Amino acid sequence: MDKNFKIRFLVTITLLLIASISIPFFNSLPFKIFYAFFAAMSLIELLSFFTKKIKPLPTFLALVLSALLIISPIFIFKCDAIMIILIILGVCGYDVFAYLGGHALGGKIFKKSRPFPHVSKNKTWEGTFIGIAIALALVAAIIYPNNLLGYQWFMLCPVLAVFGDLLESFTKRRFCIKDSSEIVVKNKILDKFEILVGGRSGHGGFLDRIDSASFTCTVLFILAIFI
Repeated sequence: MDKNFKIRFLVTITLLLIASISIPFFNSLPFKIFYAFFAAMSLIELLSFFTKKIKPLPTFLALVLSALLIISPIFIFKCDAIMIILIILGVCGYDVFAYLGGHALGGKIFKKSRPFPHVSKNKTWEGTFIGIAIALALVAAIIYPNNLLGYQWFMLCPVLAVFGDLLESFTKRRFCIKDSSEIVVKNKILDKFEILVGGRSGHGGFLDRIDSASFTCTVLFILAIFI
């Protein structure tokens, strides 16, 4: 188990604990504030990309990601505690188990196991399917035993998480950036917060921790308008 997986696992457990503890008390207000802070830090990291280059496609992608980081906290603040738990299980469950499944079985089932080599070279079909399947099972385990049929559309979370992860990875590739934290950590004030996501260098930063969630929450927000 490498450091990157440990970071993902610890962040997931932390989010689950914050959301779980807050359910009986503040309708998950602590988690909502926590998410808004992550979104704000991610937006700062994203805006720092422009110190690298300013070209049409990367700029457009960065603006899309910026919109996601602004809209998703709005949706989170409208969510009840059950919705938040489902989002965490769907998004973080996919993230953790896709990473673990890819390391354990990557290349052992499919001959061409790298579905997106030019976007996310470490992502595998095995890991993607395992992550989606387990995350779907976790979400379903909350919805169906408790007869929460009005929340069935949260079953989309694991699939949406895949697209959110790929969008962020593709944006970084277009900016020729490996880790979203690589610029922010040079700031003496901002780098103090990097310990919350596992360190100050050699990791994806806040944006990597919230990319899937911001995309997922924004799509759910749009769907909620029509449902």
